[in-house]
Amino acid sequence: MSRLVVVSNRVAIPSDGKVSSGGLAVGLLGALEQTGGIWFGWSGDIVSGTSANAGPKIERKGEVTYATVGLSRRDYDQYYRGFSNAMLWPVFHYRNDLARYDRQEYVGYRRVNSWLAQQLIPLLEPDDIIWVHDYHLLPFADALRAAGVKNRIGFFLHIPFPSPQILLTIPPHEDLMKSLCSYDLVGFQVQSDLDAFCDYVVRIAHGTVSEDKHISAYGRTLQGGVYGIGIFPDDVAEQARRPENRKPVLELKQSLAGRKLIMSVDRLDYSKGLVERFRAFERLLETTPSLQGDVAFVQIAPPTRSDVQTYQQIRERLEYEAGRINGRFSSLNYAPIRYLNRGFDHRMLMSLFRASDVGFVTPLRDGMNLVAKEYVAAQDPDDPGVLVLSCFAGAAAEMTGALIVNPHDIAGMAEALERALSMTLPHRQARHQENIEVLRKNNLGVWRESFLRDLRACRVEEAQDDTLDTRACLTA
Repeated sequence: MSRLVVVSNRVAIPSDGKVSSGGLAVGLLGALEQTGGIWFGWSGDIVSGTSANAGPKIERKGEVTYATVGLSRRDYDQYYRGFSNAMLWPVFHYRNDLARYDRQEYVGYRRVNSWLAQQLIPLLEPDDIIWVHDYHLLPFADALRAAGVKNRIGFFLHIPFPSPQILLTIPPHEDLMKSLCSYDLVGFQVQSDLDAFCDYVVRIAHGTVSEDKHISAYGRTLQGGVYGIGIFPDDVAEQARRPENRKPVLELKQSLAGRKLIMSVDRLDYSKGLVERFRAFERLLETTPSLQGDVAFVQIAPPTRSDVQTYQQIRERLEYEAGRINGRFSSLNYAPIRYLNRGFDHRMLMSLFRASDVGFVTPLRDGMNLVAKEYVAAQDPDDPGVLVLSCFAGAAAEMTGALIVNPHDIAGMAEALERALSMTLPHRQARHQENIEVLRKNNLGVWRESFLRDLRACRVEEAQDDTLDTRACLTA
């Protein structure tokens, strides 16, 4: 079987026999270990100019070779902090009001993608299957094609794909979409994202899309597909039951003094709807006075991209909202909101999920949202909590047993919380069973194997003459 080469912005290298608990790492390690292969990408280090010109650092662990490179400060600022996260992230999450376009940052984004491709090429073998991940690497296949690489190359977008009218707010949108068509297979989390991509191909690029999503545009033919990422629910349940997590969970329960617990875990990001969530909890306490003193809300929001101004602003705003609401409803022995701006061990979070009565997952826009799936999997099936889930999370298409809400409707979210807190045990059990069956049917292995099956089935095309020569960006 052909080797698998995984390319992602960051590489999850196991340490001391442990690997990151993130969905991407867990999902891909199994495939890499089966076929042997390479995981290539940024190490996370910012290095000096001389070090940035060095070749990849190679580490071999079992059947997997990890190849990582550092980025110079300029490359980090332009490629990662700049175009990827100041332009693509907000626009793809329908927050083009927060986007900032800088032409030199886009040049840097293309340059780094081309440089990364050049670093990978010496490691490739002719029959390798290449699987590229996420928005940081949209032009990666274009750079490989420009260098003559003819391997099958697939791309999976973990975040939402915007409608054409939103995408048009990115000045080099056509250049990006032309690059995306250099892949053989492009996968999305949900059908609406694939539809948005196909809509752009037909309306803006004047290409064609067949019923089975064979796409022709910019002189290339590729396949589009939907591959909703999942979890391994039984593994999550086992983590949630681990005895080493009992002490902190018992301490939390003791501090709650019999109060019901609403639980949320998110990265600190404006796309997660955190402010709206705080206000919905405030509305719940307003409209249902009997719950004042009888319910607590724990929001865990580890900091992320702390050197980006918009993330600094959302942190300040959440601290203000938490303080304001606590000041309004607290008593000498009760604080309604516990806002924790730090990370926790993944296994600990699963145990906290299991101990909670409601999982409150309400992003304004999300590709899938694995927290919603992990919350369901972590529950005790004999006495499960209730998931309150945004209709704008990809997971909403699968988690039909959740209470689906619009995160812009503060009153509607408050009503859903009240309904979840008062739901009878048989009703909770039925909803949980409905959700857990879907999680087992569409688990992480299904996501991985279905994408790789379709990528291996793709017909390899010769590179087209009109492919953008991204090698020119290396010196731009």
